[in-house]
Amino acid sequence: MTVFDKPDDADIVVSDILREKLIPPNGQNKVLLHSCCAPCSGEVMEAMLASGVDFTIYFYNPNIHPKKEYEIRKNENIAFAKKHGIPFVDADYDMDNWFERAKGMENDPERGRRCTMCFDMRFERTALYAHEHGFPVITSSLGISRWKNMAQINDCGVRAASPYDDVVYWEYNWRKGGGSSRMIEISKREHFYQQEYCGCAYSMRDSNNYRRSVGREPIKIGVKYYGDEE
Repeated sequence: MTVFDKPDDADIVVSDILREKLIPPNGQNKVLLHSCCAPCSGEVMEAMLASGVDFTIYFYNPNIHPKKEYEIRKNENIAFAKKHGIPFVDADYDMDNWFERAKGMENDPERGRRCTMCFDMRFERTALYAHEHGFPVITSSLGISRWKNMAQINDCGVRAASPYDDVVYWEYNWRKGGGSSRMIEISKREHFYQQEYCGCAYSMRDSNNYRRSVGREPIKIGVKYYGDEE
């Protein structure tokens, strides 16, 4: 685990406009936040900071492909965590294990059973780490994206935490109260990398197939950033 020093208040921007006070479940205040990328976790992180929640980021995303895309997303998340002085756990990439578990589901649609497997895999590791390192609450930034099925994500999170009596999954709707809009605002403010597909090799394949069908160029990794269009 990497722990960053707290920066001066003048060096960071954390707006609490329109945010409600966050209260983790069971009266706990120590949270392990599974993060998929900086754009999705930016609003979640700032909301927790504004509410005084003691949290650590857990980055375990073996689905992200290829490695270049994975490194861009991870390093950007590390930089944003460092900016706010948030502890960051950089877990193993574990890509081969992910592909092994995805066998037979290569052609499943987005939000289907392959995505359930993917959420299960990431949350199982998150819950295990939480159990072994004294985090009573886990949650994820995945649900803030309007492209995701929040019920599917929450089901996977609850299932991953269920084997442990000392860990609970926080089923919070990060989209409400303008969360999704602030996610975009923060991404533009920070000039975050704007990924153009969910993350796995199969979502990239399907996205490129769609692009070809409508006459668009294929995805280019490491090129598009929030705010560039303005």
